[in-house]
Amino acid sequence: MIDINADLGEGFGPWLLGDDLGLLSIVTSANVACGFHAGDPVIMRRTCAAAVERGVVIGAQVSYRDLAGFGRREMDVAPDELTAEVLYQVAALDGIARAEGGRVRYVKPHGALYNRIVRDPVQASALAAAVAAYDPTLPVLTLPGSALHQVTDLSLVNECFADRAYTPAGTLVSRREPGAVIHDVPRVTARALRMAVEGTVESTDGTEVRVDARSICVHGDTPGAVELARAVREALEKADVPLEPFA
Repeated sequence: MIDINADLGEGFGPWLLGDDLGLLSIVTSANVACGFHAGDPVIMRRTCAAAVERGVVIGAQVSYRDLAGFGRREMDVAPDELTAEVLYQVAALDGIARAEGGRVRYVKPHGALYNRIVRDPVQASALAAAVAAYDPTLPVLTLPGSALHQVTDLSLVNECFADRAYTPAGTLVSRREPGAVIHDVPRVTARALRMAVEGTVESTDGTEVRVDARSICVHGDTPGAVELARAVREALEKADVPLEPFA
């Protein structure tokens, strides 16, 4: 079984980013921004309500406190501060989700925090401590080689990215590098199908990388995101890959 997730609720005030309603008709899990890299209380509530209405599972997309940088700038945050800030974000979104008839069912780090915990056990431990303090049954989405696997007993769900380039080490190519984000629909769908069926993806040097993922991410903030996500879903359905949330 494969889950399809996307980052949603990433507007702020009058500024909207992506087509949340369009993506909610395609994905099985929604990573909802919690206000630190994007989103605000109104957008969080609106996104949670729409997800509940469509039967899409809600996840808390937590990040560094970096609204101006969209959570994509590297930051040095003390472990106790990071734990508190992640706890704050999860609790805030869960409260809003419950008011709309749902609840937070998992946690996914965003941007720089996502990439940092892949290689940094201290930051990974701080994030894990926040999740454990709030609800130790919540799974966390991460890469197969993430440092989280070494520092916590939380339930971890391996994730892969249909529209991101991979290094030979199995990490994501930095967005600062050309070709880090893949926009070609046939290429993205072929990669997604291969990751779902074979558990592998071709890296930038042509070697195969194991992903063994339970969830596939399609980004919601790229041009043509809805069409791309729909093509991925249709390809998986055509290949008889069961689509079901992991949480």
